[in-house]
Amino acid sequence: MTLTRRQFFPATAIFAFFGIAGSVLTRFVGPARAESTEPDPAELAKPGPDGDIVLGSEKAPVTIVEYASMTCPHCAHFSTTTFPELEKRYIDTGKVRFIFREFPLDPLAAAGFMLARCAGKDKFFPLIDAFFAQQKDWVVQKPLQPMFAIAKQAGFTQQSFDECLANQQLLTGLEEQRTRATQKFNVNSTPTFFINGKTVRGALTPEELDKQVAPYLKG
Repeated sequence: MTLTRRQFFPATAIFAFFGIAGSVLTRFVGPARAESTEPDPAELAKPGPDGDIVLGSEKAPVTIVEYASMTCPHCAHFSTTTFPELEKRYIDTGKVRFIFREFPLDPLAAAGFMLARCAGKDKFFPLIDAFFAQQKDWVVQKPLQPMFAIAKQAGFTQQSFDECLANQQLLTGLEEQRTRATQKFNVNSTPTFFINGKTVRGALTPEELDKQVAPYLKG
């Protein structure tokens, strides 16, 4: 795919905006591990600049907050293997309220999240799921064409695709959310989960998820 001037400037703007900080934060975590330190619940409950994307009942006894990066292989593994079980067992049954928050570790991840936000709330998770499921196809040297191919499934045209990647306000919101997560909640790797405020780092298996959630559902 040959980049037009219209495509080139949004793409380079994303890379310039994240710059060195993006490369420093490129860190993934594999097996899940819990930590004793916990963030301020009131701070954790505050949504990011662009609002939270939430699944599940507000009355659910368990709230899970996930910070993920679109280019993180462990995040993709969680999305394709554990999240369907989380949704079926806990979200759909009213036991878990799930909050997904973007934590882009690199410019390409930021671009994926921007597209998901531009798709709208109804298409946010389907597009996130599609990007994770097809991660190997677009996390490549020339990502724009395969990203557009996936985005087209969510209704994007070439014009809306380009315009979304040029949305500086949206990009700034992602950076602010990432910075806040790092400074306030010590998020420095992906995926990072907060299960009723408890920090758990790494991709949870369905069995590990059950162990983490079960204590809050007793009685």
